[in-house]
Amino acid sequence: MADTETESNQPRKAGGGKNQQVIDRLVFAALKEQTRARRWRVFYMLFFIGYLSVVTFVLLTAEDSDTPGAIKKADGEKHTALVKLSGVIASGESGGADNIMAGLKAAFKHADTAGIVLEINSPGGSPVQSAYIFDEIMRLKQEHAGIPVYAVVGDMAASGGYFVAAAADRIYVNKSSLVGSIGVRLDGFGFVETMKKLGIERRLLTAGENKGMFDPFLPEKSREIEHLQAMLDEVHGHFIAAVKQGRGDRLTQDQDIFSGLIWSGEQALKLGLVDDYGTTRSVARELDAEEVVDFTPKADILRRIAEFIGSSAGRSISESLLGNYSLN
Repeated sequence: MADTETESNQPRKAGGGKNQQVIDRLVFAALKEQTRARRWRVFYMLFFIGYLSVVTFVLLTAEDSDTPGAIKKADGEKHTALVKLSGVIASGESGGADNIMAGLKAAFKHADTAGIVLEINSPGGSPVQSAYIFDEIMRLKQEHAGIPVYAVVGDMAASGGYFVAAAADRIYVNKSSLVGSIGVRLDGFGFVETMKKLGIERRLLTAGENKGMFDPFLPEKSREIEHLQAMLDEVHGHFIAAVKQGRGDRLTQDQDIFSGLIWSGEQALKLGLVDDYGTTRSVARELDAEEVVDFTPKADILRRIAEFIGSSAGRSISESLLGNYSLN
């Protein structure tokens, strides 16, 4: 009986041993996977810290090199001052009046400034912010009569971008630059018929009979439209007056100039909207001051890091999905 029991128990022990081996292997595999995952987390963390450190170093170095006092040149050696106006002209943006005017003031005040180049690449923006910059350029030119101001247009100086450019002594473009769009716009949408179809009723209370003017959920009123059009015409008149003040008799008599049309740099040259083809470097050579010093105010370091990382990520995603598309 003892021998029989022993023999009958042996298969169970063997089966139990195999099960234990399977469990051991599963546990070992799970631990190995956890270790591998932990290593990757550490790697990614170190990579991110390293990347952030490099970005910070690059931006800090660029900030130091862009500071006028950090430019290594002999005292009294003349330079061309550069101020960049990029993007939408709006309060709080890099193309806003406060930012651009700060750069211009610093450029004019520097004792070694031979001339100022305002690099413009903007589709326009706020007429008020554009007028602020225009007026400040005109004031600074009177205050510092010996320092010329040149506008160099990159891809575009349209609407408010051209408003600002008109204050310059001369405007330089590329043949393919887009210039003009001397006009004012106010746009929106109308959802009145859509709301009727959906059975939606608009309820609006105002103190002041015209407070709900141009409401997209209410029918247009001819009196309100006339008022808005008169306001746009008035602002358009301010724009036209500024362009005529800046460009003078260089403008041709073509009335389409002020119609809101936009032209290539080549067409703009024929219309007198611009003076010549050129770049910042070519202007600096004409000034006999080839050292270009950037007076464009820099954003704070944290914002610059965020913008750099965001633009890098966006560029990587764009290239991976769409390829590197350009007109090369």
